[in-house]
Amino acid sequence: MELILKQDVQNLGFKDDVVTVKAGYGRNFLIPQGFAAMATPSAKKVLAENLRQKAHKEAKVIADANEVAEKLKAIEIKITAKAGGEKLFGSITNIDIAEALAKGGESIDRKFITSGIIKRTGKYTANVRLHRDVIIELPYEVVAEQ
Repeated sequence: MELILKQDVQNLGFKDDVVTVKAGYGRNFLIPQGFAAMATPSAKKVLAENLRQKAHKEAKVIADANEVAEKLKAIEIKITAKAGGEKLFGSITNIDIAEALAKGGESIDRKFITSGIIKRTGKYTANVRLHRDVIIELPYEVVAEQ
């Protein structure tokens, strides 16, 4: 089943991509949730025309994403957490990284941050997706609370 994505769907594709999925996934989840629409020939023609019109606007969006990426690289992130030795009481997730970035002056939605669950102190990196073409690695450090 071919569908046109109306918004980004993690592990599937980005907005305005034409994707092929199993019929049940498309019919029972993507279409009812409003994530996708059927890729009929007329819908594909409309999509092609819209993409042509948005092409020059896309360059500005990418430039803005690169500016935000440079600002994020300048922020030094240290997340403090309660720990017993090296092991944390609890864990550090995307939510904690998003909060640390907000304290640094840049608000990034947590769903665009990929880091995994951290259970020990140390230095780690998180991937931040600002645009489909702009993905940066953001270093951060988890330190024990004194």
